[in-house]
Amino acid sequence: MAVQEISTYSYKDIFSLSIIQFDEACVFNKPEQINAYNIYWIKEGKGVYNIDFESYAFDNNVLFFLSPGQVFSVESEAIKEAYKLTFVRDFYCIQTHDKEVACNGILFNNVYETPFVNPCESDTNKLNFILESLIDEFKRDDVAAQYDMLQSYLKQFIIHSVRIKKENHIIKDDAETKLFKDFSVLVEQNYKTLHTVTEYANRLGLSPKSLAKHFQISGNQTPSDFIKQRIILEAKRLLIYSTLPVKQIAYQLGFNDPAYFTRFFKKATTKSPLQFKKDH
Repeated sequence: MAVQEISTYSYKDIFSLSIIQFDEACVFNKPEQINAYNIYWIKEGKGVYNIDFESYAFDNNVLFFLSPGQVFSVESEAIKEAYKLTFVRDFYCIQTHDKEVACNGILFNNVYETPFVNPCESDTNKLNFILESLIDEFKRDDVAAQYDMLQSYLKQFIIHSVRIKKENHIIKDDAETKLFKDFSVLVEQNYKTLHTVTEYANRLGLSPKSLAKHFQISGNQTPSDFIKQRIILEAKRLLIYSTLPVKQIAYQLGFNDPAYFTRFFKKATTKSPLQFKKDH
């Protein structure tokens, strides 16, 4: 693929918009670990993406959202028209805007569910208008208040995406769902140091048995499996995208005994950490 076939607009290396438009479908393949927030909008094209070692197939007009740290690679792809918005926390902080547009955990910062959004025709028209406004702003010679304008258009894009997500997916708000989100947030913040269900249950003011019962009611996996899967996911990321030896990865993930970490990893994946690294 020739570089000139991709147009990119940037603002101070903290926000950018890339546009891919081909007369014929073209394969675009660049495995990477995400180091910023990314919004992909595949308007015309199909393929299979691997996100955090899980495969997701798509076919035309789909948006998906990636957060820093997630692993992204292309299994197959044929793109005719696509857009990619990339921004760092300093430009638009998902956590700060959580209450306002409810994007934290719905669109971003949710490794437990990769949120795909499928816009309808009217949604597509609204998103198109925002992108056109963004491009016009990027092209302006007058940079006065450009930061605020660009951030405003990004915010509008995210708000519309949240609305589309809510309209097409049932966002539960019952006690079990709230507990699950609280638990998942705790795990995300502490999985490197807290490994037992008891430690998380105590922080939630519940007994381990009560926490497990709530998970069973909501149809989720067990709390123990949930914790283990998050640790394994990070171990996979570090094995592939860092140069740390297995011993250091074990220590970084809260294991005092590297040999125990190796057994823990092999039980979950059927491969030793070194074998997994070699295979990828």
